[in-house]
Amino acid sequence: MAVTIRDIAQACEVSTGTVSRALKDQPGLTESTRLRIRAAAEAMGYDTRQLKPRRIRRVLFVLHSQHNNLSATPFYSPVLHGAEQACREHGIALSFAALAPGEGAIARIRLHLPDAILCAGFFEPEVLSAMRGLGLPMALVDLSQPQFACANPDHRLGGYIATRHLLQLGRKRIALLCGSLAHFSIRERAHGFRQALFDAHVLADPSYEAVLPDGEPHEVAVQQAMEQLLALNPRPDGLFCFNDSTAIAAMRHCLGAGLRIPEDIAVVGFDDIEPAARANPPLTSVHIDKEELGAAGIALLLNQPAMQEHEHEHQVLPVRLVLRASSIGQ
Repeated sequence: MAVTIRDIAQACEVSTGTVSRALKDQPGLTESTRLRIRAAAEAMGYDTRQLKPRRIRRVLFVLHSQHNNLSATPFYSPVLHGAEQACREHGIALSFAALAPGEGAIARIRLHLPDAILCAGFFEPEVLSAMRGLGLPMALVDLSQPQFACANPDHRLGGYIATRHLLQLGRKRIALLCGSLAHFSIRERAHGFRQALFDAHVLADPSYEAVLPDGEPHEVAVQQAMEQLLALNPRPDGLFCFNDSTAIAAMRHCLGAGLRIPEDIAVVGFDDIEPAARANPPLTSVHIDKEELGAAGIALLLNQPAMQEHEHEHQVLPVRLVLRASSIGQ
């Protein structure tokens, strides 16, 4: 006979309502009581699929603290706006938290009393696992993990078409400037870069790939990486940057070094953030519909009750190249 909530309540000497709140991770219980009830349910073999899914009324949008800075804001701010607009249409309240590992992330999440969690950008697997332990619907945007519902731009295709564009312009020595390859989106964009070179029968020279050094302010890190690239002989005549903030800073360094853009070096970015069109010169970039990305994350959360327990929806959103003066001139 299947174990019921009443059986767990009798074993723990609590009410059935208390058991229900513990298993649904609802507020109103001490952590020790919640853990005791969950442990008893697991030991008794309770099938959590018997729990009726709770209507989502509050979503918490979480961002890693490393993304909560001026260089990342132009990307994640419209993603957040798209998620908020989708929540508004469904009568859902949206709150925001920037989380850092080891700083009581789970306790901070509980303060918001969310019914579901939307994670944007990079998070360590350990943090994602801890969040998943809360038992709430979760979805990832701009990040991919097989055990979660995810929505991502086509990062790999974006890196490919950006690099192919530089090749089609006749650039022979194309450099890559990127951040840590531990990030899913950066790794995929770099893969697209190398695939485009391979398909064009161009050698991917590791010396023309530079990673921003850790622990430095963004502008300083870009300057150091660009000094490394421009010191090469022969120096690059094309540059693909993993995001627009980096590309804009790289162009400032090139201009300061006396190079002409795009005559001496053509530059392509990624994300098509608002400052890209106002840069000097205006920046060619891979466009992502960032508000659509945020809305797609909310849709994944709302679709989860209809999915089987082992199913996790993975969406890939289209990207396109927006041509501007940094690659094609005036």
